[in-house]
Amino acid sequence: MAGFLAALPKVELHVHLLGSASVETVSELAGERPEVGVPADPAELDRYYRFTDFAHFVEVYTAVNRLVTSGAAVVRLVTGLGDQLAANNVRYAEVTVTPLSHLRRGIAAAELAEALSIGRRLVAERHRIHLNWIFDVSADDGVGGAFATLDWILRYQPDGTVGFGLGGPELDAPRRLFRTAFEKAKAHGLHAVPHAGECSDADEIWSALCDLGAERIGHGIRAVTDRGLLAHLARRCVTLEVCPSSNVRTGAVRALDEHPLPALLAAGVPVTLGTDDPGMFGTSLNREYQLCHERLGVSVAALVDTVAAGIDAAFCPAHVARAVRRELTESCHRFERATGR
Repeated sequence: MAGFLAALPKVELHVHLLGSASVETVSELAGERPEVGVPADPAELDRYYRFTDFAHFVEVYTAVNRLVTSGAAVVRLVTGLGDQLAANNVRYAEVTVTPLSHLRRGIAAAELAEALSIGRRLVAERHRIHLNWIFDVSADDGVGGAFATLDWILRYQPDGTVGFGLGGPELDAPRRLFRTAFEKAKAHGLHAVPHAGECSDADEIWSALCDLGAERIGHGIRAVTDRGLLAHLARRCVTLEVCPSSNVRTGAVRALDEHPLPALLAAGVPVTLGTDDPGMFGTSLNREYQLCHERLGVSVAALVDTVAAGIDAAFCPAHVARAVRRELTESCHRFERATGR
């Protein structure tokens, strides 16, 4: 079964560029900039990534971000992510990038846009993987940060730009505060894909839907506490980008066995699996599928459905979606012939 799940063609709709950096890559960057204080030794870095709660995760994430100070480093992140995606049979990915975090490290605005375009092209050439970008604002940058991010997007629009997101802390940054910024983003053709209901309650998911016009929800696991919201998500086919290992590592869920994914699926909510920050959480998309099957009891058929849900929810060209759907169907048929199921 592990082999079948690994061989499935996949889409990855919830992965952050910075958080995808492998331990090896971060160790190298840390060695080049020891003054930042991020451990350069891989074993020490692994310990550095043992988060106590979401706030500690944000603190570490911010420190790692201080290592990325050039367009060349950004290209390095993108191509490294491409290698990881290829190893997990990913055919299409929407990668979340927080422009302000890089611009504040001294990368010029045009240089950042160019680096992302170069990295995207190299990944396509090396692996035939189609990358698109979701540019987000960290909620602790406030509404001003949202508009600054949007101004950068609209001015530079790197190839593959598809969405506008909202990440970072939820508890002190209600989604409704960002309504005007999301309205402007949507008016310029960007898809609305905010995080909500990761560490907050179901009300923030409602707010993401009603105030921000969310087309998908990053995480959204607190929806399980509101039956009306579950019914709404299922009826409207609003897909949740669920990242089980991430939720455990940041303390959003106490233990994997308590993860609400099975309840979300039982309620008919469309779900696609993501890795969030795989380099920091020590995971991969193949591992997420395997964990969901072995530890959460999600059936193989349901996991295939999560791949299909991801394809349906993706903001990719129609020919890309058709190709992944066709390959998914062929993969399932081969499995059925081989096993007699």
